[in-house]
Amino acid sequence: MKNKIQHLICQSLQNLSDELENDALKHPNTSTKIYGGGGELDSLALVSLIADLEESLQSELGVNVTLADTRAMSQRNSPFRDVESLSAYILELLNTQGPQQ
Repeated sequence: MKNKIQHLICQSLQNLSDELENDALKHPNTSTKIYGGGGELDSLALVSLIADLEESLQSELGVNVTLADTRAMSQRNSPFRDVESLSAYILELLNTQGPQQ
């Protein structure tokens, strides 16, 4: 499941690369910085990534998650730092939600 989630995150980042004219996002991997210190996205682009990713998770994996909530924003280390931290955060959300209806 983790690999599928990482693939969806990378796919969403690739989709943003042309729109943002950001070549650093054309070939993302697990260590690609997303947001924050050294991150490739500003706050507006992050919102776009989150919306795209939530939609992809629903359509590809059949799961409904809200990525930008108080839990995400209150963490000491942002889950939006890089692909690895975001995929771990999504897995954590899915594990706490339990089975989807």
